[in-house]
Amino acid sequence: LSRKDRCFRFRIARKEAKESRYWLRLVHVGDKDDLAQQRDTLHQESEELLLILSAIISKLAPPPASFEH
Repeated sequence: LSRKDRCFRFRIARKEAKESRYWLRLVHVGDKDDLAQQRDTLHQESEELLLILSAIISKLAPPPASFEH
């Protein structure tokens, strides 16, 4: 894959991680502490994954074009 394709695919993965984080916030587990703990753990993992994917994307993305006059 080209650098541009890899960056595009990592952006898709980051978008999916953001969506997973969103749905985890919406999950209502009631008064079940074990489920709340699992949800919180998954939410934390999605946050970490977002940071990793964002770092990869920033390294793969081409630098912004500079315009010199």
